[in-house]
Parts: sequence; structure tokens; C-alpha cells
Amino acid sequence: MPGTVIYQAHPAMFRAHPLWFILYILLIAALGIGFFILRASDSKLLYELSPLLIVAFGIGIIILLYWYIKTRATALTITDSELMYERGILSKDRTAISLKHVRSVNIAQGFINRILGVGTIQISTAGDEPEFTIVDMPDPHAIRKAITKAQKMRSD
Repeated sequence: MPGTVIYQAHPAMFRAHPLWFILYILLIAALGIGFFILRASDSKLLYELSPLLIVAFGIGIIILLYWYIKTRATALTITDSELMYERGILSKDRTAISLKHVRSVNIAQGFINRILGVGTIQISTAGDEPEFTIVDMPDPHAIRKAITKAQKMRSD
């Protein structure tokens, strides 16, 4: 990727979906604590519930791990000459747009998203449809400002 990196970000996990994030953390913690309490009491209930607790605990961990890897596998990078959107875990899909072709940056934020500082960004070029849409990006107005700054640096 040519040029100096002006801005780089990945989608947010907690700020984008705080209730789901807290729910998964509480599920993992409650199931883990429940398993150890039942284990300490050494009752027959432990043998009946332990497979269920272990499976639910594992599912919570897998969901959070998948969510984390998915957010880290998506990135928006703004350099002094182009804007690059990458996504994918094993296979990568990269879209690079020259900054001189970016015509508009549309930011969509609901009420909760505005409070938490996340939003959906649409980058448009000459066509009617956006070139790409990125959801759950932290501080979308900083991204718009970075694109504007890079375009001004490019035109000077």
C-alpha cells in the first residue's frame, strides 16, 4: 500500500453492540462460576448439569472469539493517496479507491450509536450505489475528517 497511513480502524465490538457483549461475558462468567460451585458441592447435580454447563461455556467463548476475529479481519485504512477496505479471515477481499475518486462519505448513526460513538460509513464514487459500506466503525466523523484531510493534502 503506497503512501503514509493517515488513519486505520477496525469495527468496534463493545461500543457497537454493548448489550450482546455484556450478555456473552455474563453467560461465560455465570456458567464458569456455576460449574465450580457445583464441583465444590460434589453433588449428583454436578454430574447431570456439567456437560450442559461446559457446552454453554464453550459456545459463549467461541462466539466471542469468532466476533473478535471477524472485527480484526475487517479494516479501513486511509493513506495520503488511497482508501483501502479489507475484509476476510482466510481469504481477503480488498477494495482500494483513489482519494481523488471519492465523491461522498455518508455516515449513518442511530441515537444509541451516536452516544457510543460508532456508525455505518458509505463511501461513494461517481456511481449511484456506494462503493462499499462498513458497519460498526468507531468515531465515523474522524474517518470522514481523515478522508477530507487526505484529499486536501493530495490537492495541495
